[in-house]
Amino acid sequence: MNDLAPLLTPEGRALLDEVRDTDPAHELAVATRLRRDHPAELVSAALGQARLRQRAVAKFGAEDAARMFFTPNGVEQSTRRSVAAYRAERLRAAGVRSVADLCCGIGGDAIALARAGIRVLAVDRDPQTAAAARANAEALGLANLIEVREADVTEVDTSGYDAVFVDPARRSSKRGRIFDPEAYSPPLSWAVGTALGASRAAALKIAPGIPHEAVPAEAEAEWISDGGDVKEAVLWFGTAPGTIRATLLPGPHTLVSRGLPDPEVRPVGRYLYEPDGAVVRSHLVAEVAETLDGGLIDPTIAYVTTDTLTPTPYATAYEITDRLPFNLKKLKALLREREVGVLTVKKRGSAVEPEELRRKALPKPHGTASVTVFLTRVAGAPTMLLGHPVR
Repeated sequence: MNDLAPLLTPEGRALLDEVRDTDPAHELAVATRLRRDHPAELVSAALGQARLRQRAVAKFGAEDAARMFFTPNGVEQSTRRSVAAYRAERLRAAGVRSVADLCCGIGGDAIALARAGIRVLAVDRDPQTAAAARANAEALGLANLIEVREADVTEVDTSGYDAVFVDPARRSSKRGRIFDPEAYSPPLSWAVGTALGASRAAALKIAPGIPHEAVPAEAEAEWISDGGDVKEAVLWFGTAPGTIRATLLPGPHTLVSRGLPDPEVRPVGRYLYEPDGAVVRSHLVAEVAETLDGGLIDPTIAYVTTDTLTPTPYATAYEITDRLPFNLKKLKALLREREVGVLTVKKRGSAVEPEELRRKALPKPHGTASVTVFLTRVAGAPTMLLGHPVR
């Protein structure tokens, strides 16, 4: 059932409440029982929606997810609530009071904008997706701030709004993930042109892997991570053209480029720092290295080393206990000797897959000790660094 309308009826809503916490393993029995009193298609739709809501908890939290309506693509592609809220706050602080949210999906960003007190026109060309966005605005009590329109975003007049937010589709049912910005739907060039015409500000959500040379000169580029996972890059217009920044959530903690040269290469010291993914993507490892008074272990590897411990939100610190040339036999012997039961494998600059090494080096636990192994290069040589995170 692709139509959300039956789920919005009193019968549909009651059924959604009844199947809310259904264990997927018990779905068949639940469906068989409910079909005695309800249409089979409605039961299937309610159970499908329950599954989507359970998946959406990770992005929207249990309270919102339990009230919202989702499509499979909507759960997969929507913005995490914390990231959307951060972006909405930036727009509010810039004086934005109204936003045209183009390619709104199921309304995750529109919800964050409305909760920041911003009036939103949410536009999507897919009827089912637009219906979900409209239902979500109503379910969360935000319908007075969110107008949902089913339309082609390239044909929408945004001149009556302070700002434009564009989240172009970066996946295709046939091709999967799209890496070429001009293959986005709509293309990045169209989104940039629309952003440049915004009266106060604009934000374009793009893939974090976008090449820096593809960032327009008029834009500020920001890479955002949440809980250590890189979630997106944003091109901002009307803010600080040419600025590069990395923002880490929760916090927020924001690091801004100062155009520093690459850090010097140093011998591996007592501590190894693993910069956050947003720092690496934004090419701000040099800024982190300077704050730590550290250097790189290799000119091509984004690990920073020092002999002193300096707390920073932008990198995770590890105390290094051993440095070995890459040798599986020696690693296995060392793990056995140290009675290691938990092995974490990280890599940069190595072709070895972490799971493969973990399986071969520690086929069964030898004790309760834990070790982190870094597969990397030091001065060009394949190297294993052993250590543990500094708490």
